[in-house]
Amino acid sequence: MKKTILVCQLLLILTAIISLSCKEDDPPAKDRVLVFSKTAGYHHQSIDIGVKTIQELGVKYKFAVDTTTDSTKFVSSNLKQYAAVIFLNTTGNVLGDEQQTAFEQYIKGGGGFVGVHSATDTEYGWPWYGKLVGAYFLKHPKIQEAVLNIRDPKHIATSHLPNPWKRTDEWYNFKDIQTDLHVLISIDENSYEGGSNGAHHPMAWYHNYDGGRAFYTALGHTEESYADPLFQQHLWGGIQYAIGKKK
Repeated sequence: MKKTILVCQLLLILTAIISLSCKEDDPPAKDRVLVFSKTAGYHHQSIDIGVKTIQELGVKYKFAVDTTTDSTKFVSSNLKQYAAVIFLNTTGNVLGDEQQTAFEQYIKGGGGFVGVHSATDTEYGWPWYGKLVGAYFLKHPKIQEAVLNIRDPKHIATSHLPNPWKRTDEWYNFKDIQTDLHVLISIDENSYEGGSNGAHHPMAWYHNYDGGRAFYTALGHTEESYADPLFQQHLWGGIQYAIGKKK
């Protein structure tokens, strides 16, 4: 009888050790992001390469990437699995009333948002979204080279960038710019033709909003942008902020 009890005790200890060892060896759960690229207006040719670039960043930096153009994915039961939702060159009214409510609940619950380029050309009739993304697109001149000034060289999305930074893209002018934005990059309107926001013309920013985190970059119109390591790192930095890795 004593031998049986001793054997049982040893088996329990061995089981506990094996269980603990497995737990220590299990890899940590990956952060998961949703890339949403539905368009109800202009469709950017760079969307496909943008999606591919974020997927490649996911492989490189070990986060999971789901992609969709299906707005019915915006339900609370689905959104809760994501550390951040990325609006990649969305345009127009892309979410219905119930989907908007679900997304608001997601942000209020601490979710993250990343807007790329025409994410500001999206949902003009939804004031909450306008405040989340930080501004609305107004107009743009022709694609051309311009000079960008790094306003915050310490942020994870800008610390690697040259200052000033010359590059070619489609440069947005904005309306309804929110006052609580922490501007990361501004554009020098003297360096190109067609700027209309004046001396303080933001191009990338972040802010805490309604319980969540929001990052936006106006860069990313051209397909060439997504092959640029500097832009890739800029985008990855914004994703890190949105998922809460870098406060």
